[in-house]
Amino acid sequence: MTRIRLRRLVAGFLALGLSITGTSVGSAASGPPPGTADTTAANLAAGKPIEASSTVHNFVAANANDSNTGTYWESAAGYPHALTVKLGANADVGSIVVKLNPDAIWGARTQNFEVLGRELGAAAFTSLSARADHRFDPATNQNSVTIPVSGRAAEVRLQFFANSGAPGGQVGEFQVIGTPAPNPDLVVTGTAWTPENPTETSRIAVSATVRNAGTANAGATTANVRFGGTVVGDAAVPALAAGASTTVTVNAGTRPQGTYAVAATVDPAGTVVEQDDTNNTFTSPTPLVIAQAPGPDLEVTGIRSNPPNPAAGAAVSFTVAVHNRGTSSAGASTTRLAVADTTLNAATGAIAAGVTANVAMSGTWTASNGGATLTATADATGTIEETNESNNGLSTTIVVGRGAAVPYVEYEAEAAQYQGELLAADPLRTFGHTNFATESSGRESVRLANQGQYVEFTSANQANSIVVRNSIPDAPGGGGQDATISLYVNGTFAQKLTLSSKHSWLYGSTDDPEGLTNSPQANARRLFDESHALLSQSYPPGTKFKLQRDSGDNAAFYIVDLIDLEQVAPAAEKPANCTSITEYGAVPDDGNDDSAAIQRAVTDDQNGVISCVWIPAGQWRQEQKILTDDPNSGGYNQIGISNVTIRGAGMWHSQLYSLIQPQDAGGINHPHEGNFGFDIDKNTQISDIAIFGSGRIRGGGGGAEGGVGLNGRFGTGTKITNVWIEHANVGAWVGRDYSNIPALWGPADGLEFSGMRIRNTYADGVNFTNGSRNSRVFNSSFRTTGDDALAVWANQYVRDPSSDTAHDNVFANNTIQLPWRANGVAIYGGYGNKIENNLISDTANYPGIMLATDHDPLPFSGQTLIANNALYRCGGVFWGEQQQFGAITFFAQGKDITGVTLRDTEIHDSTYDGIQFKTGGGTMPGVAIENVKVDKSNNGAGILAMSGARGSATLTNVTVTNSAKGDIAIEPGSQFVLNHERIPAVAAPGRRIS
Repeated sequence: MTRIRLRRLVAGFLALGLSITGTSVGSAASGPPPGTADTTAANLAAGKPIEASSTVHNFVAANANDSNTGTYWESAAGYPHALTVKLGANADVGSIVVKLNPDAIWGARTQNFEVLGRELGAAAFTSLSARADHRFDPATNQNSVTIPVSGRAAEVRLQFFANSGAPGGQVGEFQVIGTPAPNPDLVVTGTAWTPENPTETSRIAVSATVRNAGTANAGATTANVRFGGTVVGDAAVPALAAGASTTVTVNAGTRPQGTYAVAATVDPAGTVVEQDDTNNTFTSPTPLVIAQAPGPDLEVTGIRSNPPNPAAGAAVSFTVAVHNRGTSSAGASTTRLAVADTTLNAATGAIAAGVTANVAMSGTWTASNGGATLTATADATGTIEETNESNNGLSTTIVVGRGAAVPYVEYEAEAAQYQGELLAADPLRTFGHTNFATESSGRESVRLANQGQYVEFTSANQANSIVVRNSIPDAPGGGGQDATISLYVNGTFAQKLTLSSKHSWLYGSTDDPEGLTNSPQANARRLFDESHALLSQSYPPGTKFKLQRDSGDNAAFYIVDLIDLEQVAPAAEKPANCTSITEYGAVPDDGNDDSAAIQRAVTDDQNGVISCVWIPAGQWRQEQKILTDDPNSGGYNQIGISNVTIRGAGMWHSQLYSLIQPQDAGGINHPHEGNFGFDIDKNTQISDIAIFGSGRIRGGGGGAEGGVGLNGRFGTGTKITNVWIEHANVGAWVGRDYSNIPALWGPADGLEFSGMRIRNTYADGVNFTNGSRNSRVFNSSFRTTGDDALAVWANQYVRDPSSDTAHDNVFANNTIQLPWRANGVAIYGGYGNKIENNLISDTANYPGIMLATDHDPLPFSGQTLIANNALYRCGGVFWGEQQQFGAITFFAQGKDITGVTLRDTEIHDSTYDGIQFKTGGGTMPGVAIENVKVDKSNNGAGILAMSGARGSATLTNVTVTNSAKGDIAIEPGSQFVLNHERIPAVAAPGRRIS
């Protein structure tokens, strides 16, 4: 568990080998020298979208048309490199002006470049001014070059080939002087609707007046109307002469009760070439208010199962909460619940207005492995005439047994067929000294050192994708390298898979995570990473997948730990109410930064211009955190997004990725939070995407950080579903200190993470802090987190410590594997928090579950529940190998730990003690331990009370077997009391304690 701390990012600017401090040098841009440009023309490039083929540090393309020569774009070393401005419509261009900063510190230089242009609809650029040398010298011409041209273009490009003053091309300001070509310009001038005061049952019609304000005729197109950002219909717009207007009508049908911003957009698909594409939308200054209609309206508000987390084969019953939000009583109806292939019905009596009925469904469902989706429907037979017929259903998920219902099957290398060396951990599972087996799942893996060696897995499931957890050597100087391995399917070569060590291999003997380094030395940890690939086809169960070291697979060695095989569904289609980021200029798979386009789409959603942001299938590069612009931040912008929905085509299909390490990105909202992912303040839904970060280290010198996938206040109304996060410092950090921006204080309340896949982080997976409450992480998987996979930290940096403690958070049905630092699950203070139905395995050095009062939290109070979890191979040594941790550890370092119940739990194959009460300054009174099995504590006791532990525990129906140092051990001097009755040994080589 890590405390996010404010760090200042110190940026250095380099020009001609001189260090320039501050954010700019010299004066703002001035106009071109008199007589060098058409004075009747204007600079058409200012503020327009601009992109570059490459960028160095934070010298981004947007600096080249921000009307400030104190900022500039610079390309990477080598040539050619291009800088392209998009005017949005054809223009008649008379000259191009290229400027550098006029300050004398820049000195003289010669740049060689060509000017090219492309008209709308043209396939290729053509030359406007041939490649030539251009001299920049502040002593003679203010570092400004004017190039006369003649042509029509919608995009203008500078193609650079040389620069005598820097390794790449440089531009302080890029001006395109010209006049718009004759084009139409469609605008909406007003809207109206009938009836003026509608209810939920009114059929609403919206009229929009469209005018062609341009200088040329406009072809036929369409106009759409949005209520609150949702498109409710469209209408045909006829061809319009310049200056002409028409009124079109959109039938919006009936809509739910509420207040809606009404907006109309002409030519939403951009089929008409216009002078200005930014003025096509009109938003009514008066909102549309839809009143509640008289009558009944049933909705499902919840589904409860009994038992809530059943084992496979159990009979499960259900209760459905049916609420009548209407103004009059709803008559008798039928409530229906569908689960897997079972349908349950229940007769439902009349429900008065405003009343909720808890309807017990008739019959039961037999729970099956993997769980199922529950879908409940009120008035399933349609017997009641309701004011809103679209809100009768609710879907949720039930998970059977412990752990997450993951969509893949995991296969261990040591259980496969192989030719290579089996690596197995030593009895102490030593960690931190380049111990591959200790960091392996099951504490075993297979090493391939020679050509022809392999690991071959036989599948038990249908699969069209593969994930390989592996280790290959670091680059000699650090920083990692890529290498291929050959994949064979049923004995036939299929493809090369690319493995990488760029995000593994941290060095040092310290256990302080910020003392580790990327520079190679003897002791290394975080040795494994993962690679994934979609396969060319789907393969049935029984298929043999072989990873083999072949010719061209040039890593010095390959260590294969496990693979995941998954049948990935096809990419989802765009929902009708979503707007694609491609409409904002994002281009998939081109390697260019799409951050600006994504940010514009999210901002429009937040402002009600659109109702949902769609991220289509593709690889989308993101080098800036998505947030809310705060021009008055005075430093790091730490205002997140609100009231936003972001959807993707699936985590395997819609993938955001970053290549620039956060400390090198520039312009980030906070060094620790990085340059990728999303900053969230409240009411945000994100689903079915992946976020692949660029982090390579948790901390250290130079402000190096790993970045955070999702961070912010989170507030109310936020739900994150089916999101894959990898190579971040933290997957999701939930909370901001109250002192950050007090006016925006809003801790997470009702936040839900589900279907998460968090891998290979440098710190926490998900951390609930700063007063997070009533929130949960459910049905998610975590592998190789660099700190607590899941944590509740009731820290003191809240508005009111007496009431803002973290409480009633739940971690349920998660699968947690291989934390390489700290715990599987940890709770630091608070009340009402629960750890239930999780599978936790192979912690490298810390417990599988820990309750603790280190990190100075607010006190424990009320009840904390640990129930129905299973732990395998947990615990270890840490802090200079001087402290041994149990599989489950209670550590009252300072404050007391009170109100704890541990029940219905299995602890297997612990490295040290099964359950440990650790020495600390606080006490742990009245711990209840019920129905717990502890088997095979390899280097410790079943249950240990250390010498400095204080408090008590009552053991009921607790079984301890095969412990190296006894069933129960109380160290001399301990003030901890264990209340139990010893029963003589039974047939098993252990004792029952009851």
